[in-house]
Amino acid sequence: MCCQCTGDSAQTKRKMSQSVIQLISGQIQDVSGMKRRQETDSEMESVAKALEDVLSSALPQGCITVGVYEAAKSLNVDPDNVVLCLLATDDEEDVALQIHFTLIQAFCCENDINILRVSNMRRLAEILGGGKPGGEPTDLHCVLVTNPQSSLWKDPALSKVNRFCRDSRCLDQWVPVINLPDR
Repeated sequence: MCCQCTGDSAQTKRKMSQSVIQLISGQIQDVSGMKRRQETDSEMESVAKALEDVLSSALPQGCITVGVYEAAKSLNVDPDNVVLCLLATDDEEDVALQIHFTLIQAFCCENDINILRVSNMRRLAEILGGGKPGGEPTDLHCVLVTNPQSSLWKDPALSKVNRFCRDSRCLDQWVPVINLPDR
């Protein structure tokens, strides 16, 4: 009887020790997860800012194509000239738009074009200058950034966005989402 009690006691102590170790390691993982989330949040803000810089510098150079139909035409004519594809929506339930996005994503993946999903279309419209003359809204669901003669390829903001896309693909996140913060 004493041996059994001792055995149970040792086994209980071992289980308690394992539970304490799991609890502590879980807390450590939670803390490191919080640090990673903070780093990720600051990285996302940094990438969002870099994306704004890319769009702001590409716009006056005429290196922006907006609209699903216009983007499809541009991709068909000269896919090698496209350096970034943005798919933007605040409405995830538009089935027709999601089908267009799926086709564009497949084409971009096939042609090694970096893709970003962008939320906050209002901010995207502000960056790109609003709507068409006459007050008609612009279709900003698909935005392509094309390569000018030389300057944009050397743009550090574009390099940052491209690096983020590449790193996301390494994590099996083929179309990362960026939220453009309000200003």
